[in-house]
Amino acid sequence: MKKFTALFLLIMSFATYSLFANGVAIKNAANSEYFKLISSDVQVTVYDQIAIVVSTQEFLNNTGEKSMIKYAFPLAEDANGIGLRWKINNIWYSANLSASPQDTTLPGGGGGNTNLQDFLGSTPLFFPLLDSISNDSTLVIELTYVQLLPYDFYQVDFMIPNDYSLIQGDVLESQHIAFSLESQRMITDIELLSHTADTIFFNDSIAQFEHSEHETAAIADYSGIYKLSPDDLGLFSYSTYITDTAFNCDDYGNGFFTFIVEPDPQSEGIDKVFTLIIDRSGSMTGNKIVQARDAATYIVENLNEGDYFNIVDFSSDVSSLFEDHVAFDLGSQATALDYIDGLYADGLTNISGAFSTAIPDFASNDTTLANIIIFLTDGEATTGITDTEGILTHIRDLIISNEVNNLQIHTFGIGDYTNEYLLTQIASQNNGLSEFLGNDELEEVITKFYRKIRNPVLINTSMEVSPPLLTQIFPDPLDNLYLGQQLIVVGRYDSSANIIVNFSGEAFGQPQTYQYSVDLVDTTIQTNMFLTKLWAKRKMDNLFILYHSFDENSTEAEEIKDEIVDISICYNVMSPFTSYTGGGCGTTFIEYDSPDTEYGEKSSFASPNPFLTDVTIHFKISVPNFEEATIRILDAFGRLIDVSKQKLSGKGEYILHWDGRDKNGNMVPKGYYFYTIQYGSQSISGKMIKL
Repeated sequence: MKKFTALFLLIMSFATYSLFANGVAIKNAANSEYFKLISSDVQVTVYDQIAIVVSTQEFLNNTGEKSMIKYAFPLAEDANGIGLRWKINNIWYSANLSASPQDTTLPGGGGGNTNLQDFLGSTPLFFPLLDSISNDSTLVIELTYVQLLPYDFYQVDFMIPNDYSLIQGDVLESQHIAFSLESQRMITDIELLSHTADTIFFNDSIAQFEHSEHETAAIADYSGIYKLSPDDLGLFSYSTYITDTAFNCDDYGNGFFTFIVEPDPQSEGIDKVFTLIIDRSGSMTGNKIVQARDAATYIVENLNEGDYFNIVDFSSDVSSLFEDHVAFDLGSQATALDYIDGLYADGLTNISGAFSTAIPDFASNDTTLANIIIFLTDGEATTGITDTEGILTHIRDLIISNEVNNLQIHTFGIGDYTNEYLLTQIASQNNGLSEFLGNDELEEVITKFYRKIRNPVLINTSMEVSPPLLTQIFPDPLDNLYLGQQLIVVGRYDSSANIIVNFSGEAFGQPQTYQYSVDLVDTTIQTNMFLTKLWAKRKMDNLFILYHSFDENSTEAEEIKDEIVDISICYNVMSPFTSYTGGGCGTTFIEYDSPDTEYGEKSSFASPNPFLTDVTIHFKISVPNFEEATIRILDAFGRLIDVSKQKLSGKGEYILHWDGRDKNGNMVPKGYYFYTIQYGSQSISGKMIKL
């Protein structure tokens, strides 16, 4: 599948969710010659919907000679690599990002290796390792990436592909997965459906499972679900503030935040005026037109009472089911289903004619309604207006001349011959999204997408903050709010404060506002540092859309590309224009498997950890310091629980006892807790678990 998003977050919410576990160490793709995978470990940490995945594989060079390899990992389209390292002879090396696109060529060629291509998918991550690995030696590669999980009516389905049978049939010495979830909403269930968990646990805010197996082949994917309470909704926030004075990636402020917003499930949905435009040109023959009919059938069968709808279909000519939108009822539904059954593929592709018919139907519509077009096509315009700018201008003129308000146009390109620039611009200029699909993906994607947008509760959404401390907010513009779905917003700030956040828009022609109170922290929450990566990813997504609005050889496109590269390298988040490098010359450090003291290489630790009622925090100061240290206890979501001071008397070790109570003297509930110790410009942090 290949995809370019116009509104990435909405696409994220209905895409199939896959967390990947294993990569391939390729010596010669043409001969299917790989290093043997001997162990696999995947650690998944989820904060509400935000997953941080650490995938570690150990390979054995069993090729009979000293060899070099290229590492390839089947990274999901909606994931971003944030770290890669490898270990040879017990020494770890870290890769760096370079300002050049990935080299996607395969060692030895291998263009006809369908097993490898199927395994890697359409958006693999490639890393050329420049070190030669001795025969019978091992190589460990660890990839870390961040990914947003799709959410649908209080449930998240997670699937972690672990089936390695396309690459290798031999058994692995070990396979292991550990999954940890922290949620600000009440967790009601978690299940590992594909395997029998060694351990599984959940309470109101934490869920975990673990599974291990030995001397077995990797032939089964991991899959499961977790469910969240439908009664605990609103705005959930994460924030962190970089206190490191060396941070200088940009001037947007040192604070990073993410808001996850979901409307009340009792909110009344907004009625829709809906048109489905279906390409029935000759290139849609076969499975494409069958899928288009099935997708249209699903939508018509799931319209709501109060909706108005129509179907426009086109090839050389353009047809319309009704003269205008009609109210949805059993009679109009039956007529539409019969009409859909009669669609067949033939003729040329008249895109401009399709919009000439569809858009005037929305003329001067009631502003209390949500106006939506879904446009399906598999080709470029071959009749009518055929140039891209001409079609875009034609659509804008139709909207203006017919006084159409609040129109969203969502475009779906099928197969390899669509005009991606045109479809992307139609969507981005009209509050929609675009997606490009394989020949066999239309029905599944459209049906999932329609389920998401079936019940809008707030349209023309905007966000206002008092005091106005937030900047660089994405997505831009904000998505509409839909029943049973979530809006995820990221951004920056420079001053910590308690702020009032208002999400405003329209419902039934009347202004509607959801108001929330949020605390922005002024300390570095180490476990929330993924927010820096998430913001960088969203910023680059926004810029990438803007990049495609210009000719790629233009000055404007080059300037945007340079900005994306700068963000990618400074925040260490991959982009379409950067790649991991450093094989043979990366940053080096030695792994100590057996620390000499309880501290190991750390500056602090908590004991006992996990704890039942109280805990002692040990920390050491390695430089002469006679200031006062501030120790803060925070919960898993960055909220301040307790704070205390301790006078320092120079270098040495210090201890602090925490009785497990908050500032008001109340015992804190079970869950994850964090401490930060700040003195001068220095900061120490750590993690604790209360059982």
